[in-house]
Amino acid sequence: MADSDIEPGDLALESLFPEESRPPSPEPTVSTHIREKRTKPGDAKESDDIGKGVWSKIEIRLVGSHPLWGHYLWNAAKAFASYLDRHVKLYRGKNVLELGAGGGLPGLVTALNGSRRTVLTDYPDKALLENLEYNVGLNIPESCRDNVLVQGYTWGTSVDRLLEVAPEKYDLIILSDLVFNHSQHDALLKACELTLRNNSSDALPTVLVFYTHHRPHLASRDLEFFKKAEERGWTCKEIITERFPPMFPDDPGDETVRATVHGWALTR
Repeated sequence: MADSDIEPGDLALESLFPEESRPPSPEPTVSTHIREKRTKPGDAKESDDIGKGVWSKIEIRLVGSHPLWGHYLWNAAKAFASYLDRHVKLYRGKNVLELGAGGGLPGLVTALNGSRRTVLTDYPDKALLENLEYNVGLNIPESCRDNVLVQGYTWGTSVDRLLEVAPEKYDLIILSDLVFNHSQHDALLKACELTLRNNSSDALPTVLVFYTHHRPHLASRDLEFFKKAEERGWTCKEIITERFPPMFPDDPGDETVRATVHGWALTR
């Protein structure tokens, strides 16, 4: 579907992510990401960090219950944050885009580790964007806050505003726990295709996709994202799996499946 074919009502929150009516949202909560101790060869050095001193944790405020699930700090985001902290060469001094950022944890890690510019985006909903702004102000030193931007963006629509703030496009795109939105796979891939840099002198521009199969009976539909990506010319490779306690222990389905975070790298 071309941008010109999209009717305004088609992009409304209730149209993209239909949900039954809900009671008023509860108060926001705060979750803390504790930085890992890094001793493995090739890990980033703490002396490379920016800001006043060495950062040891990131405080993530999460909105109250929300139809886009922004009220959880998902296991995929935690695994993502640790992975990015160990692989700073992917983005240091480069442009980073996070789609569907929620609380913004992975993107904030790239900013604290010296990205040139990090742009955190989510659906243009006031509660989500104000919360993202709050997390930037809480965690990013004022001296480099101009390098971290928050924007509303609806997947699959025009990327002009995203490219205005990063004319050279993005070297790394972050997709954290988004593939369960099966109807949005094509829109996500379209956004990545339009915003990822075509080439780089020292590292291949990459889309990183971390997720959990929250509904094991729909795992095959989650994986259709990568099948579609390959059909559109992407090379897809699984790079990491990590086990966490399941977020919802009483949910149906294989607990091992629901507890495992998968990380993939997509390149062109």
